[in-house]
Amino acid sequence: MLDEVTISRGIIDSYLKKLSDALELDVAIVGGGPSGLVAGTYLAAAGRKVALFDRRLSIGGGVWGGGMMFNEVVVQEEGKQVLDDLGFSARQYQPGYYTLDSVYLASGLVHKSVAAGLKIFNLVAMEDVVIRNHRVAGLVLNWGAVETLGWHVDPLALHSSFVLDATGHPANVTSMLVKKMGVTLNTETGGMVGEKSMEAELGERDTVANSREVYPGLYVSGMAANAVCGGYRMGPVFGGMLLSGKKIAEELNARLGG
Repeated sequence: MLDEVTISRGIIDSYLKKLSDALELDVAIVGGGPSGLVAGTYLAAAGRKVALFDRRLSIGGGVWGGGMMFNEVVVQEEGKQVLDDLGFSARQYQPGYYTLDSVYLASGLVHKSVAAGLKIFNLVAMEDVVIRNHRVAGLVLNWGAVETLGWHVDPLALHSSFVLDATGHPANVTSMLVKKMGVTLNTETGGMVGEKSMEAELGERDTVANSREVYPGLYVSGMAANAVCGGYRMGPVFGGMLLSGKKIAEELNARLGG
């Protein structure tokens, strides 16, 4: 016979343990789009203590909607290596162009990341960052609904060796850091350069090239990297996003060592 209180207690106890375990991390990822999920997958598979936070109910970022709600996406030849590495199948449309069902890709990225050991917290928003010795050293978190409603509810905080801003076009983590701390970023202007208009070829290259540390302890990936460093947008072609996440994971693994 099922007991309602036991069901509730199971959820509460399990969630609180998961959250408590995530208060000290190697890497804290903000944003559950493709670059954040790929970075989290590779980091978790390497044994790193990593968690991902997204204010939305669903995880997967802009992948779900494909192109203009046609739920298909394109990955170019370079990005297919990540698909192959993670076990995704794709159809060749023309030489150098591969198509995937966007629901298959989004749900698959979530599944593979969790299976690798990534802890995902949906409905949890980044409110601020923790600063220690002029370095980003963690996150300030609140419920996503609190942020949406604009309520004054004090947050909780966690510590991490590194933070990854994978929040897409808004680059929420980096924008918050610049707004509140007035820091100088590792960009050509020292500030938020801003995203450029669409040029798919350059946009895909920029996404990978711009994925890097932009302030001590803070990395950017995906469209957040282009928004911070001044890259072009590329639309529903996702190879650069996948390669961006892999690049960040490789760099952070090297820096974390051991």
